[in-house]
Amino acid sequence: MKISTTTLAGTTVLGALVVVFDYTLKFSGLKIRFPWLPFLKFDFTGIPIVLSFLLFGLISGATTSTVAFLAILGRSGDVIGSSMKGLAELSTILGMALGLMLLRKSAKLSKPVSFVLGILSRSLIMICTNLILIFTGVMALYGSYAEIPVTVSLLVGAFNAIQGSLSILGGYFVYEAIIRRTPSLVSRENAETTL
Repeated sequence: MKISTTTLAGTTVLGALVVVFDYTLKFSGLKIRFPWLPFLKFDFTGIPIVLSFLLFGLISGATTSTVAFLAILGRSGDVIGSSMKGLAELSTILGMALGLMLLRKSAKLSKPVSFVLGILSRSLIMICTNLILIFTGVMALYGSYAEIPVTVSLLVGAFNAIQGSLSILGGYFVYEAIIRRTPSLVSRENAETTL
């Protein structure tokens, strides 16, 4: 598979933006805690990941998700937290890719379906992963939340639905603004699969 210079440069810039967003929001204290599970925090790192997927394809989106995992791991040393963030963002773009692939012929429906499938896949994968962590005892590291696995899992699902919505809406908003101004930025094969 041949990767164009534009795709490589764009993925690099968006991966760097993921790191900048993560570090800036973490050290400025601007991450907003999810009230019911304070170890979960809202941020904007998903927007450049979604944008990377929309502009340059699934490999680019997966690469920026990996950058998010590595940046959080390097900053915090928290293998579980960084893995969960990377998995959450990757599952978002995988769901979006499935929605765009299924409705490739219908431009009107592909965007809302990709939105819904992105949120559903993120929420379901994170609920299942959370249950695995609770039942293996790993979640106890984050506090006493492990006593109520169903409630915690539903709250994790709600958090991921909200965070996924922020990422996807932000990504589509920026994507559409870029495409209006520089339509040549999106490769022809990626344009066929995204919108």
